[in-house]
Formats: sequence, structure tokens, C-alpha cells
Amino acid sequence: MAQWIHMSQMIQRLSDDTVNNLYPPTAFPIEVRHFLAEWIESQRWDDFALEKVELESQAQTLLDQTISMLQSISQQNANVVDRLKLMQISRNMTMLNQRPLRFAVMVKEILAKERVLLGTLPQTPSSTPQYQQHQNRENSFPSMQDVDHLVLKVLEVQDIRQKMHQLQEELNWERQNFEGLQGPIQQNGMDPKNSEIQKLQNHIQQLEYNVKALATKRFQLLKECVDCLDQCQTRLISRLKTWRWEQHKATIGHPFDENLHPLQTWCEQLLGVNGKLRQELMLIGEPIPELQERLGKLLQVLIQSSLVVEKQPPQVIKTQSKFCTTVRYLLGEKVASGKPVVLKAQIINEMQARNLGSVPGDNVGELINNTAILEHNTVSKSTCATFRNMSIKKIKRADRRGSESVTEEKFALLFSAEITITGCDTPYRIQMISLPVVVIVHGSQDNNALATIIWDCAFSESDRVPFMVPERVPWRMMYSTLNSKFTSEVQTNHNLDHYNQHFLAQKIFDKPDFGDDFSNILVSWGQFNKEVLPGRIFTFWQWFEGVMDLSKKHLKTYWSEGLIFGFIGKQHLHLILKDMPNGTFLLRFSDSEIGGITIAYVSATENGGQKIQNIQPFTKKDLDIRNLGDRIRDINDITYLYPAFPKDEVFKRFYSEPRASPIGGYIPVSLQTRVGTEGREGSSAIPLTRSMTPIAVSPASTIYSVNQFQQPLGQQEQDMEGEPSGEFSGFNDQASTNMDIDLDSILENLQE
Repeated sequence: MAQWIHMSQMIQRLSDDTVNNLYPPTAFPIEVRHFLAEWIESQRWDDFALEKVELESQAQTLLDQTISMLQSISQQNANVVDRLKLMQISRNMTMLNQRPLRFAVMVKEILAKERVLLGTLPQTPSSTPQYQQHQNRENSFPSMQDVDHLVLKVLEVQDIRQKMHQLQEELNWERQNFEGLQGPIQQNGMDPKNSEIQKLQNHIQQLEYNVKALATKRFQLLKECVDCLDQCQTRLISRLKTWRWEQHKATIGHPFDENLHPLQTWCEQLLGVNGKLRQELMLIGEPIPELQERLGKLLQVLIQSSLVVEKQPPQVIKTQSKFCTTVRYLLGEKVASGKPVVLKAQIINEMQARNLGSVPGDNVGELINNTAILEHNTVSKSTCATFRNMSIKKIKRADRRGSESVTEEKFALLFSAEITITGCDTPYRIQMISLPVVVIVHGSQDNNALATIIWDCAFSESDRVPFMVPERVPWRMMYSTLNSKFTSEVQTNHNLDHYNQHFLAQKIFDKPDFGDDFSNILVSWGQFNKEVLPGRIFTFWQWFEGVMDLSKKHLKTYWSEGLIFGFIGKQHLHLILKDMPNGTFLLRFSDSEIGGITIAYVSATENGGQKIQNIQPFTKKDLDIRNLGDRIRDINDITYLYPAFPKDEVFKRFYSEPRASPIGGYIPVSLQTRVGTEGREGSSAIPLTRSMTPIAVSPASTIYSVNQFQQPLGQQEQDMEGEPSGEFSGFNDQASTNMDIDLDSILENLQE
């Protein structure tokens, strides 16, 4: 982000035409550069060129991420003008989808032009400290230009060595000639100041001076090369840490480029440079301990930092279940041939993860199939060890603190091996730990374990002590996490809006009447997934995760097209529907049932007034049998999707086609949703329970079949306060695992 900090200061002195040329308003307006500055500067734009068509998919990914982040920022922006403008920009940028490679090249050129402009900016005393303040952040990302510059310096050192060798040979030859003339001069009494002899002496002195000057320059260049190598390697290792951090954040839906090939190339180049510099020091003849020691340490750090967990193990692992993970060594092509390198995995607890310098003492778990050989793939040019059938046979728990549950205890897998690199005499021990994992013994613990992982991924710091995480965070961070997780899990670009955000905050804080901004109010881990919601038997996370699962499996398209209002409280619901005509409805997620969606609609009362009704929520089980579009078509009481969209126009494409007549003369059977007293004329309503079988009817009959999973006829969701607009308090069986009794501990004991 350092480049943009300086650029934003320079822009004030540039003309409007220059700024518009630099940031084309129709393709890449300056707002995009401003709001996404840090992310933009952390990406690898320099790789792109119009002729590199093989990079088009990567360019498309970057374009999609740019649009997605703009939409997310616009939703969170309190300034209405900025919010609307960012939404318009994100819509305009979708037109670039036809030429994503052109987009990537455009960003690359913009950043290059910025660097040129900044290069012409004179340093002022006031601006120098600010640059130094952000210099380390900018230098944390290595670039090919840095490595290329280093390689050129090494070539210059080699060129000087060759010139010195030639001069030394010439000097040796001239000295020999001079010594050959010493005898005849003394024997024949020739004048030592003879012009030819003097000329030879001067030439020898000049050669000696040139050799010494080149030796001095060579030493200075070697020192500069080692300094430059140190800087490049520091940036590379920082970028490796950033890659691991982005991999960690991907769990909650953050964008992540998993491509390791550029990093592998940099590792290999730096290893090659290190080897050439060590060789140059050996050829000097005189030891230079300082540079030799620095190169040795740099070599060790590079070799030990090149082990990466490319494919992480699942972060929630059930004992006695198989899982796989892949570890990659970025210097794999430089591994000495002969003895195969065997990687071993072991499970470690939090305290052991904090003391990786020493070999873990106590064995906290038993792993099966915990060894794998590093194998090189010539096609992908990657060297990986793949653990295909690993399993945790048993796990040893630490003493729990207070009310801590077993699903809050974090472990990690430690991968280690001994490796020898070509050109290095001594073997090196390499190791790397995985992201934190939670070990469970029963599937019912999965939801709570996932909550631990979500909290860890969202709110931990990059350089934390394993596996420290704050107990409380501002709501704005929590909402951002929920939004990222929801959109990535459902695989949609449609973000949660500010109405959804406010309702979620009201729910987690139990403040249904609070109308102010929740952004800076702290939400605790307990409120997230330890304390049950008021009047419920499940936590906030369990409820939210149920909505995500339902949306992912049955509502993705509905949500993506904005047909579902989603998270909305009853007060807000009454506010927006109270003046609407009868039959107006909206779709919202159930407040009282895990993984349910309900239809709230305006209907007439017996005295001619209006009331707002909520149909019993549809769960995954219901929508497996009959999709939401068909259910909406079935219900005659609803006609217009809020605010005034005819339902048949909006949902028509979701309607199922009529079934073909069955063969064999059978009467066809159909399922149809019926609400309240809907039914045939002249017949009384038949109360149906969830266990009753649907009625089979003839196509000629006016009687409709009723979904067997609906509540008895006439029964609507009832509000917790007794209002007719509320929800029926139905819960699925999943919630029963979250009572005050520590069922996790009971399951652990049964397992043992």
C-alpha cells in the first residue's frame, strides 16, 4: 500500500487530464485504486501480457475478486454517495469479463506508470520519514526485477573475476620478461633507466594497480550482492508467510491464489545465486569469514523455509476417519539424488506448537499412515509428499480451563524430514506445521468445532503465538466474516446488505429494539457459539450455519438474483409490509428454526383489515421433496413478491414441468403445498400431520394433494409474544446437542 500512499499525495499536484489518463474512469477509476490499494499492490500483475493467453484464467480470477471486494466494500460503506458509486463501478467492471487479460495488463501498466511518476518526485524532508515508515511493508513482496537485478550483480562479479584473472596472467608474464632482462643489464652495463626497461616497469606497476583496483571493486560488489540477496530473501520469506496467511483466511471466504510456481522460481533463483556467491568467495583465495557466515545462514534459512503445506488437512478431523494432505518442497529440483526424502507427520498440541525449536516431547496423539516420500513431478515441476490415507487413531486431551469444551482445543500436524541439497555438504532438518485443527470423535461435534476454526481464521493475527486469538472483536469484523463466509459457502456474489447486518447484530446481542450502529460493539466468543440464543436451544453460529447450508443446497440461485430478503426482524417486516396490498410476500430465513426459510405475506382479516402471516418454515427435507419455486406457485394466497413483482413472472423459471402420465393406466399422484384452509369448494379442511401420506387424486379432480411435511391445516407460525406475525417454534434435531450438559465430554468418554 506504500506506493498508493505516495501516489495519493502526488495526485494533488497532477492535472485532471493526467489523472484521468492514468486511471480511466470507464475501466479503472481512481476509486478502485483507492479502496483496494493494499490488495492491488500485493498481487502479481507483472506476469501478465496480452500474448500470454495461458494466464487468462488467472486474470479472470483477479477481475472477479476485484468486483467482489468492491461490492463488499460498498455494502459496508456508511457514506451513501460512496456506496452507490462503488456499486455502479462494480457493475461497469463486469463488462471487462470479455477481456480479463486486458484488465490485468491495464493494472500492470497503471502501477508501472505510478512508479515512473514517483521516480520523478523529489524527496522532501517531510516525505522521507513517511516513506521509511511504509518501506518495509512495500518490500515484503519480492519482485522479479529485484531478483533480476541481483543476478546481474553476480554476473558482474564473475566478469570482474575473469578480468582479474586475465590481468594477473599478463602481470605474471611481464614480470617474467622483466626478470629476464635483469641479467643482460647487469652483465653489459646497460642503463637501468633505459626507455624500454622503464616502459616495462611502468606497465607492470599499472597492471598491479589495476589488479588491486579490481580486487577492491570485486570485494565491494560481493558485499553488495550478499546484502541484496539478504533483502530479496527476506522479502521472499515474507511473501511465503503472506501466502500461508491468505491460505488461512481462505477458510472464511477471502480470495486466495494458491499458485506456488512463482514462489518456487524465486526460491530456486536465490538458491542458485547463493551457490554462485559462495563459489566466488572460495575463488578469492583469502577467506572472508563475515560474508561466508552470512551466506551460510541465508542458505540454511532458505532451505528450511521452502517447505509448504500446499493442501491443508481438514481443519475439523474426526478420529478413525481417513483424510489427506499434501506437503510441497519448493527446492525439490535441487534435492540431492540417492536416498529418498521421507516426510513424517505427527500431531502436536498448542504448547508444543509454541516450542517448535525443540523436538516435541509427549506424544499427544497416534497417527496412522503418517509417512510419505517426496516425489518430483516432471510435468508440473513440483516436488510433493502426499499423505493419502492418514488417520488419527486416538488423541490425548489437555486439561480444560473453566467451561472450555473439547471442540475448542486446537492441535496441528507437524511435518518434518532431513534433506540434503545438491552442492551442500551437510543435511538440514526441515519442518512446517499445518493450520490449526480441531479433533472430534463424533459427527455431532462438527458444528461446534467448525465455529472454533471460523473464529480462529477470522480474528487471529498473522504473527501470533500459536494459537492465540482474541476473546472479543468488534461487530464490524464479525459481520465482515459472516458475509465472506456466507458468499463463499453459497458461491454467490450477492452480499448480505445492511438490513441483514442490522438484524444479525440484533440477534447476536439480543437487542431487537436497538436501532443505532452496532459496528464498534464488542461481540464475544461466548455470544458466537457458547451461549444459546434467548428462547432457543441453539447458538448463533449453529443457527447461521444452518441458513448457509440450506442456501448452498437449495437457494443459491434465488439468493443470487435477490429474490430472498434473507435476515430480517419482525419489526422491520411489519414496517415494510404494513401498507402493502393483500398477497404481497417476501422470503426470509426462519428466526426460530435451524436451516429454514419462511414466507411472510399480507392477508385479510375477518373484519376486513390486514394481518401479516408467516408460513411454517421450509427446511432442507421439505425442499428436497418439492422445490421452493413450486411451493410458491402452489400457494394461492401469495401473488406479488415485495414490493410489486408478479410471482409467476419472477419465479416461473423455477417451476417444474408437469410430469408425464404414468404407463399402465395408473392414476397419477402429485404433491402440492397448501396453506391454512386452502382446498376444494364445499369440503371441510382435513387436518394433516407430518406423518400422513399425501392424497392421491385424479387429474380431473379439483382436489390438490397436500405436502406431508406441513403442519396441521390452519396452523401458522406463531410469534413468541403471541402476535399472529411470528414464527412457530419448531427446531430440528441438530439443536439437541447444545444443551447445558457437556455432551462433548460424554462422547469423548464413550469413545475411550
